[in-house]
Amino acid sequence: MKRQVRDIVRTGALCIIAALIPSLLIINALQAGRYEKLEAEVIQIEQKQETLVERNKKLVSDISILSSADRIERRATEDLGMRKAETDDIVRVEMAGSR
Repeated sequence: MKRQVRDIVRTGALCIIAALIPSLLIINALQAGRYEKLEAEVIQIEQKQETLVERNKKLVSDISILSSADRIERRATEDLGMRKAETDDIVRVEMAGSR
């Protein structure tokens, strides 16, 4: 009788182990699919980041070119007809009682 119970327990354990192996393989396959999807998303985000970094570099370069003092002075004199003020042209206004 003890032998029969032991055989039943052993058979039941083997059946459980046999059922766990395919279950673990299925879970592994699902995780692999999820991993591949996330990996593709990471690659796409990295490419977008690279594009944005390059665009940012170009914009910073454009800002430094556009804000250079020589360019601003040339635009003011040539395009807008402005000139540097002479000391005689500067009028200083003082207001009494101002805060």
